[in-house]
Amino acid sequence: MKILFSILLTGILTENFVLAQFLGICPFLGVSKKLNTAMGMSVAVIFVMAVSTAVCYPINQFVLGQKYAYLQTIVFILVIAALVQLVEILLKKYIPSLYNALGIYLPLITTNCAVLGVVLLNVSQGYNFMESMFSSLGAGVGFMVAMIMFSGVRSKIESSDVPEFLKGLPITLIAASLVSVSFMGFSGIVEGIFL
Repeated sequence: MKILFSILLTGILTENFVLAQFLGICPFLGVSKKLNTAMGMSVAVIFVMAVSTAVCYPINQFVLGQKYAYLQTIVFILVIAALVQLVEILLKKYIPSLYNALGIYLPLITTNCAVLGVVLLNVSQGYNFMESMFSSLGAGVGFMVAMIMFSGVRSKIESSDVPEFLKGLPITLIAASLVSVSFMGFSGIVEGIFL
């Protein structure tokens, strides 16, 4: 149980896919202006990460194995693309306001390297099924934490007096780097808990 909790905390805090590994930056910068769109995107990413891990793990173990390991990336991308299409259809039908708010960023979950990254990380770390699921859950929750935090930071930036030459993307990137640096304070915390 300690190992699963450690994997979960590592994904959320110390190895956060957005703030420590810089995966999934496109939706992080594009959808984090408002809290409700940041939450919606985060829930969609968590769902896609968890389901893609649950689907890709048995495919990798029982179909691809070592013999066809060179096909992992393309098979994983196809699975992720199919799941994103499912999410897109469900949101369009049941939550059209969120579907419209997410716009182009929703289909971009397919190419979100954080989603592919978590599946490939699980394979490279040699995680079993349960460890893989906790890893994807931790990565997804870490994505959500980063999105919510950065949404709050961006709302403060909108109401601040920013010099003209820093308005727009420059101040957004500066703020993102400061949020990223703040997560460096968590380094070592996971190991320290279980000593």
